[in-house]
Amino acid sequence: MRGFSKAIITGNLTRDPELRTTPNGASVCSFSVAVNRVFKDSSGTQQESVSFIDCSAWGKLGEMIGQYAKKGAGVLVSGRLDQRSWEDKNTGQKRSRVEIVVEDFNFTGPANNDRNSGGYNGGNFGGGSAAKEETPVEEAPVSNGDEEIDLSEIPF
Repeated sequence: MRGFSKAIITGNLTRDPELRTTPNGASVCSFSVAVNRVFKDSSGTQQESVSFIDCSAWGKLGEMIGQYAKKGAGVLVSGRLDQRSWEDKNTGQKRSRVEIVVEDFNFTGPANNDRNSGGYNGGNFGGGSAAKEETPVEEAPVSNGDEEIDLSEIPF
């Protein structure tokens, strides 16, 4: 049986994204998203908890996030979960961490990233958001309202 991994989160960036280049020349952008959750405890008192989710975006997507995203920005992130394991060089202990490898990224609100501060104020990066050429739109003829309407031309 083949596995399936998909994660979708919305929250705020906890810091400015960090864009790096790997030794083989690939771009990778690392950032963390704070995800708030409000719930009622067993006594009915409203509580709030925050989870900090690590994310990484590779290639052009990572470069775009590194360029436009700023600390505090509201974001929607989707991607796959990935677990990385390594051995700590100082202690020799095995370490691991789960993160979201970003496939799609959207800004959800202006937060601290308006155009005046160099940030990007909206939009979608990733999977289905490839830049497309604009197709010219044919303008409808102007009518003075006196013409008769041909009902056979209505498409519904």
